[in-house]
Amino acid sequence: MAGHQEPLLVRRLANYAHRLSFKDLPIEVIHEVKRRILDSLGCAYGALHSTPGRIVRRLGGAIPIRKGATLWGTPYRTTPEMAAFVNGSLVRYLDFNDTYLSKEPAHPSDNIPACLAIGEVTHAGGKDVILAIVIAYELQCRLCDAAALRPLGWDHVTYGAFSTALATSKLLKLSPETTAHALSLAGVTAGALRQTRVGEVSSWKACAFANAARNGVFATLAAQQGMTGPLDVFEGEKGFMRVISGQFSLPRLGGEQGAPFKILDTYIKPHPVEYHAQSAVEAAFQIRRMMRDSEGHFDVASIATIEAISFDVAIEIIGRDPQKWHPKTRETADHSLPYCVAVALSDGGVSPQSFSPKRLADKQLHDLVQKVRVIEEPEFTARYPEAMSTRLRVVTVKGREYVAQVDYAPGHPRRPLSDQGIELKFHRQADRKIGKHSANRLIARVWELEKMKDVGSLIGAMPVVTKYKVAC
Repeated sequence: MAGHQEPLLVRRLANYAHRLSFKDLPIEVIHEVKRRILDSLGCAYGALHSTPGRIVRRLGGAIPIRKGATLWGTPYRTTPEMAAFVNGSLVRYLDFNDTYLSKEPAHPSDNIPACLAIGEVTHAGGKDVILAIVIAYELQCRLCDAAALRPLGWDHVTYGAFSTALATSKLLKLSPETTAHALSLAGVTAGALRQTRVGEVSSWKACAFANAARNGVFATLAAQQGMTGPLDVFEGEKGFMRVISGQFSLPRLGGEQGAPFKILDTYIKPHPVEYHAQSAVEAAFQIRRMMRDSEGHFDVASIATIEAISFDVAIEIIGRDPQKWHPKTRETADHSLPYCVAVALSDGGVSPQSFSPKRLADKQLHDLVQKVRVIEEPEFTARYPEAMSTRLRVVTVKGREYVAQVDYAPGHPRRPLSDQGIELKFHRQADRKIGKHSANRLIARVWELEKMKDVGSLIGAMPVVTKYKVAC
């Protein structure tokens, strides 16, 4: 008798999404989705006038669709896959949206713009959009648990094509068979090179997942029209596991036999830096407070040396390349452990303005960056990703030593940001663009999302930033 054979992974995932319903979601999971949406919208408003933001909106505006999906901050609509790309690039630009850390790190809120785009054009209810976002988080984070892509030269966004395809298939109410084909079509085009985040980092960093989401949405729309894909995309002779990820098995997904939902394990960022630098930034703030004199003054010139003692993944991603000590772009700087430590010590805070061209060119700050030495601590490496420990040791020119260690930065599940903290973060990014009154109105709409019959009510509450024009 032939042994039991596991179903193809795309079929398992399609059946999972088909079965899961809003009533399966615990209250805390629903609330976390709304927190992530609010956080993502704030990040997007903060990036509206960035150079990549202008570029992607020009691309999206060149494809006008009267009943399409909205380009956030504008009155224009485009195809849902292009809206996912444009709005997703805005969410990601400041490196301020949420994070998940495992064998492979990720920013699962990158899925939200794709879900909102399809939700808008299908007039999906708020409950449907919340459920789709939970599904996207579930698949992306479980894939990150299953296999690391980074050591093999692939970028984490490669998993995003699968997660957006599964989530948007749910919104489009596709059958399990059609959903399996959507996943297959997304998978055969998914490979994204890790070079995006190595060395001098370019503006494409903001767009890499957004492009994966665009492909995931496109694959879903193609499957809806009857396009088929290779259903053994994961297991096949030239499939994903053979070529990209290596062999893996996916554990139970949220809601299966009591398995918890992964969105509860994701982290909201308090600072606009790569997540592995969050604990280092917090340690820098502590040391700055220790070094103040009796009148509260801090003398950055008194610093002789800085040791950033961290774990292997942090060093690999943000503390190894020579460019991290001489960043020329904001993308390199917010992915530089030496720069993030130096600017936090120097300024006593980190904001999007910490990575402006003027700040990057500051000679005093550049000289401080050169004083940073990055060292691996095996104990910290062994604790990752359960903890993201960083110890800073600062020695002054007079020989005084200051040490601070942070294991869990604010925003970590062990130190979650409050709802009020997330609202404050939103206001800091959005108020200058849309005004405090409009910001409060949008916040209120997010908190009542599950009550909406049509998610277009949320999109309609997003004010137009009238200074911007799209050339159509």
